[in-house]
Amino acid sequence: MGDQNAASKPVPPAAAVNAARRFVAEHGQSGRAVVQYLGQKGARLTLVGEDGALGDVIVPDVATGEAVVAEVEGLELAQWDLDTTAQVKIGSRHRHRMGGR
Repeated sequence: MGDQNAASKPVPPAAAVNAARRFVAEHGQSGRAVVQYLGQKGARLTLVGEDGALGDVIVPDVATGEAVVAEVEGLELAQWDLDTTAQVKIGSRHRHRMGGR
């Protein structure tokens, strides 16, 4: 009999891990990641850099998103709480994009 927990643990896609590592390296060497379920499309890993920058990576499911976070040094799993939202710095360019302009 094999270990069922090892068999069910998701393997994070290399592209997602590399994108998250690159984001952390470019935005202060640490950051937070919030994993959000998107339905059939999978899950969004929203990244918040130490400098307040936002980024995202789409993965197949929440468990895979959490596995990506576990693979990236300096990245911590977070929720949209006061500390995480306070860290976000949204510039005018991003506000215009969000406003559909």
